[in-house]
Formats: sequence, C-alpha cells, structure tokens
Amino acid sequence: MTGVRKAFGKFEVLRGVDLEVKRGEVHALLGGNGAGKSTLMKILQGVHTHDAGRVEVDGQAVEFTSPHDAKAAGIGMVFQEFSLIPSLSVARNIFLGREPRRFGLTDDATMIRKSTEILDRMGADIEPRTVLSDLPVGYWQLTEIAKALSLDARILIMDEPTASLPYHEVEQLFSLIDRLRDQDISVIYISHRMAEIERVADSLTVIRDGRTVLTGPVAEVPSAKVVESIVGSEILHGLKRGEPKFASTRSSAPVLSIRGLTSGHRVQEVSFDVAAGEVLGLAGLIGSGRTEIANCLFGIERMDAGQVFLDGRSLRIRGPQDAIDAGIVLVPEDRAQQGLVLGHTVRTNLLLPSLGKLGRGPLIDDGRGSKLCAGLMSRLDIRASALNETVGRLSGGNQQKVVISKWLGLQHVGQAPRVLILDEPTKGVDIATKTEIMQLVLDIADTGAAIIVISSELEELLSVADRVLVLRAGRIHEELDRSDIADEEALQLAVQGVN
Repeated sequence: MTGVRKAFGKFEVLRGVDLEVKRGEVHALLGGNGAGKSTLMKILQGVHTHDAGRVEVDGQAVEFTSPHDAKAAGIGMVFQEFSLIPSLSVARNIFLGREPRRFGLTDDATMIRKSTEILDRMGADIEPRTVLSDLPVGYWQLTEIAKALSLDARILIMDEPTASLPYHEVEQLFSLIDRLRDQDISVIYISHRMAEIERVADSLTVIRDGRTVLTGPVAEVPSAKVVESIVGSEILHGLKRGEPKFASTRSSAPVLSIRGLTSGHRVQEVSFDVAAGEVLGLAGLIGSGRTEIANCLFGIERMDAGQVFLDGRSLRIRGPQDAIDAGIVLVPEDRAQQGLVLGHTVRTNLLLPSLGKLGRGPLIDDGRGSKLCAGLMSRLDIRASALNETVGRLSGGNQQKVVISKWLGLQHVGQAPRVLILDEPTKGVDIATKTEIMQLVLDIADTGAAIIVISSELEELLSVADRVLVLRAGRIHEELDRSDIADEEALQLAVQGVN
C-alpha cells in the first residue's frame, strides 16, 4: 500500500499511508485511536475504496470494490469481536454460508474432512463436530482463524486477537502465528500491547494522524521510540498509586459492603468492602466470577443470595435502574453491546443517564444538555467531529471515554455516583488513552467515590489499586494489599494459583 489517501466528506482520515508486508512476515500495525488503522484495513478488505494511492497484492495492482473481491485475492480478517454462532459446530462455523453441498443437501462429511485438514494444518487439537459453545474462548479464536484460512487466505489481518483470551491461551495463539509464518502466510497484527509486538512480530509500522511515521524491523526499533511515535511525544507509562486522599476512612464505615453474594454457580458467597476513595482491584482468569460480580451489583444478573449495603443502607437491586438510582454505575466489558447505543449520536449517549434531570417540565433543556456534553468532551478529550456524530464511528478509545463520561455527567445534575465499577476499562484502546483512563480512575477516587476495577492487564491494575482480590471459581481466594504485591509476575502467579 503506497501513498493511500481516504477522506469522508471534508475529513481526511488517511493522508498518504505506506504499508509494505512481505510474504511469510508478521507485520505489526500500530497507532493511537483515530490514527487511521481501521480505515486502512477496511480498504484492504474492500469495505472502503481509496481516493488516491496504490494497493498491490503479489506485485499486482488491485482495486477492491467489495469484501468478496478482497477474499478472492487471499485477504482474510480475524475480527476482535467473534463473528461466530455458538450453537453450531466448529465445522459449520468454519464454512458458514459456504457449506459444501451434494445432491442439494449439506455435505457434512466433506465439511468435516476439510475442517480437519485446516485445523491439522494449524496444529489445533479441535474436534470439528464439537458445538462451539462447549469450548473455551481460545478455541473460538482458533475457529475464527480456521474460517479465514478456509478461504485460502495468504494475508491474514488480526485485530487485537488476544483481547478476549485468558492469559494462559495467549501463547497458544502465538505458537499458531509462528506456524502460519512458516507456511508463508503473512499476518498483519494490530495490537496496543508492546510485549506482544516484541514476541510475535518481525516488522512494524506506526501511523499517526493518517500518515506513516515509523517503520522497520521490531528488533531494531526501541519500544520507547515506538510509543513516542504513536502518541507524538514521550509519555509516562507507569502511573503509581500514591497515598489515597481518603486513606483514613479505610477503618471507618465503608461506602459499599457485599455480604454472601451468590449467583448460580458463577459467584459463591463473596463478601468484601470498598471504602471512600479506595480503588479495589478484582483479578482472576476468565470464568473466575469477576464480571459476574459486577453484573450482579449493577442489576444485569440476578443475585440468588446475599446483601448489598451502600453507606450502611441495605439495597434491593432488581435491575440497572435500581443500581443507578442508588449511585452504583458500571462501565461494562463489552462497550458496543452494553455501554453504548452505537447508532445514536455522541450527544445522545452522553446524556442518556441524565435525561430525567435535564427537564423543564415535560421538555429537555437543550442548552443545558449541550453545555454538559461540551464540558464532558473537553474534560476527557473525546475526539469527535461534532456532538451529532454517530458514536459508532468513533475510535475504540473515544467510545470508551463516552461510556465513562456519561456516568460522570450525573454529578452535574446532582446525582454523583458513589460506586464506579469498571470492567476491562482499557480493552482495545491505545497506550496514551490507557494512561488517560487510569489517571481518571485515580482522579475519581480522590473525589471520595468507591472504585472497583476489573482488569486482565495486571500492570495497570497494580498502578491504581489499593487492594486486589484474587478470584477463582466464583470465590475470593486471596486478598492482597498493594504493598504486599512485589510485581506483576507475583500477581500473575497468584491469579494462576501457582505458589
């Protein structure tokens, strides 16, 4: 891809991007949210057409006008969000919509044979007849890759492929990528995690503000230079939790108390407290009960037993509105499905929780609402062309800022949250935005709110948490004070149950 340009109306997203990927190479594509990575890849997939520049595959100029054209040319895509049907078998997911047929009927034998050949080529030990929902999430990722390879993909685009994987399944994915490289399949690897880039990629390209600003072999480019290229300046990576402003309240009555929380087999008799100004971290593997606890406290999932107390008052949480009215809010792990209304504007999403407080009788005070939105966008540096821009068009980091901002807006209508729960708050966002979000967590804690942070990014968890609860099989296995955790590796061993 040489000198690629793309504009949407008057807004120029790509301003002459160059990207060269060799055969059998793993090439990392990096850049901040809004840098142009997604648009560039959509051009390569045939979703968008470029306005200027040149795209070549195997030395031949191509003009993709549809995803079908790109697939026919050997371009495959493994999305961050799985495009699979859990109730179908692995084989049927691999060939979904392209099932081999015989005498007008689906040829299951051929489909299973071809699926087995692809999975064997990948080195994946999966029985193709297995229903996908019966498999761990790591096997879903492998099925997505098999689906792309079934189309004879020679160039495979992987967008944040480890975002949904538990820690112990990440190396399995890396081993597969190594195997694909050995088979002369090129991989474009999109990630915000420098440790992954250094482990798996041969070369890298950084784009910023729609331009290529850095390219070269991973082994020859210092990680500090990569980060500086992404954000345009040097930043402080490591936030360090200082002495909380409300540290003296740890011995006084907590803001939030949980006693005997139970929900099916996923959460079993969980009890803990969170004080004013405290950041409590929840760590554990996928399935340990982290997200289920958050969902129970926000009324998304039903509590079978237990009690929730806020400022000493017992709560009955029957749904999210009960939680919001009480002062408990949630930034969910899946912002697209649970945190935003993607087809609505930035303004609408920012104001949703506050609408009931912005009225003049039966009408909404538009002026007050616009002032509130403008203040939130400025405070969190939300990059959008206008308040009426569709939120689904924003980058992942800016979407996440909207999810957080809508809850912060409540404090401007006299309903400041007492408890803020953040589930994987930096998932799929760039390095600079991660730092911004983690700093925001500390700033909110310093206002006296009780904070619960759930994260698989243990380094980030350690940068903000005062205490960490380690969860296993729906129970609290261990409670660790931040001062007692030597480093990220020590916490990882605790999470994995290695003594």
